[in-house]
Amino acid sequence: MTNKVSSGTVHKLPEDLKKTLLSNPKVLALWEDITPLARNEWICWVTSGKKEETRGIRIEKALSKLKSGMRRPCCWAGCLHRQKS
Repeated sequence: MTNKVSSGTVHKLPEDLKKTLLSNPKVLALWEDITPLARNEWICWVTSGKKEETRGIRIEKALSKLKSGMRRPCCWAGCLHRQKS
């Protein structure tokens, strides 16, 4: 198994999220299938949590939502970095 996992358009994939993605082949396959912009949205959503606890919860929620086939975070305004460009 490779340790290469794609990042987003603006944000680099953080190690904690990368480790979670690598731990689940089904989720990793979906991650690689979604667009770079969609990956960027997930990364930004996870990393926008200010507290370590919030970030951990978001990583677990992202894993669960990706497992169920969700391709973008729901009920979130989106990455502010994308809106600036």
